[in-house]
Amino acid sequence: MFLRKARVSGPAHLVAPKGTQPMTLLLEIEPDRIVHPVDIIEHIASINDWNFERQDADEISISVRGNWSDYHVSFNWMEDLESLHIASAFDLRVPDARRSEIRQLIALINEQLWIGHFDMWNGEGVVLFRNSHLLTG
Repeated sequence: MFLRKARVSGPAHLVAPKGTQPMTLLLEIEPDRIVHPVDIIEHIASINDWNFERQDADEISISVRGNWSDYHVSFNWMEDLESLHIASAFDLRVPDARRSEIRQLIALINEQLWIGHFDMWNGEGVVLFRNSHLLTG
């Protein structure tokens, strides 16, 4: 479980009635993480017997065999943003001649998404999905 504590302290101005001084609210959050988010992902991978490689404390890559494709998922913890970035690449290589059409298709798909987005790596022509989960507060 991802747990944290918060302490109130840092400035935020509020609207004050006419003729009075504005009130200042100080907010400062100091997280105390009991479990690192990437440790949780590693635990889930171990339980499901998925292949994974832990590059460092803030990054893990997992490979999972699917019905139509293998999925390669990378999780990166960004401490300064308190965000878990997820990128999932598919075993789908787009031939050079079809890349323009695929970019148009990806744009149409992305217009319909509320969170995350599809992308294509130019060098390899690999299609992937990216998203970030903010874990602040």
